Amino acid sequence: MKRDVDAGTPNPLSLCPEIVQVCANFNLRRAARAVSQFYDGALQGSGLRSTQFSMLVAIHENGPLTVNNLGNGMVMDQTTVSRNLRVLQKQGYVAMVPGTDRRTRAVSITKKGTNVLRDAIPSWKKAQAHMTTTLGEKRMQQLFEGLQAATTIARGV
Repeated sequence: MKRDVDAGTPNPLSLCPEIVQVCANFNLRRAARAVSQFYDGALQGSGLRSTQFSMLVAIHENGPLTVNNLGNGMVMDQTTVSRNLRVLQKQGYVAMVPGTDRRTRAVSITKKGTNVLRDAIPSWKKAQAHMTTTLGEKRMQQLFEGLQAATTIARGV
């Protein structure tokens, strides 16, 4: 381990090569960016980004639901959820509706949002098939299991 010449103590920066190799956060975020870029390219013709596609899928399957519940389910912070919802709302893909009480508002998918999602799914299927075929079904299943375990550990559940 390199030592700080002045202090005679180990230099924490000497750990950077190891961090690149073994840090779960560093490597998961890098992989997430690469996979997002791949799906963004696949979805390009639909006009949706992969984040928007995922959010529309979640709203379609679980909506109407509160912004907090959407964020919790997608493991996204409130600010990111709200920012993404504003874009989807501006495009007419989602609508905000009254929640179960006066203090909450829920998000639901609109007919236009359902249509764009329906039109985007064939592109997603093609991208998903490429990933599954290239990785192999066994590795894909192991990937999902590993990601689920990492999510559970990180959330302290």
